[in-house]
Amino acid sequence: MLTVLGGLAEFERELIHLRTGEGRKRAKERGVRFGRPRKLTRANHRLAQPVTRAAHSSSRVAASFRRIGFETSGKTERRFAAQRAGVARPNLA
Repeated sequence: MLTVLGGLAEFERELIHLRTGEGRKRAKERGVRFGRPRKLTRANHRLAQPVTRAAHSSSRVAASFRRIGFETSGKTERRFAAQRAGVARPNLA
């Protein structure tokens, strides 16, 4: 009896997995972005670049935008630098 219930549970998990994958695929086709929203827009990044190029600290850049913290500004700067260099998925750690 338990073997039958276990088999049904496994089958249901597989169905859920398939439906979720199909839903994500359709959402991506519609242009939905997954994950946490970005805190710093491209326009704000362009404003922050002169400050970072002038060798100011990341905390000073973050303070000028008030919405982002020290870690966010550093990771964002590394991500945009990697994009400029043509790296598809940079290591942000």
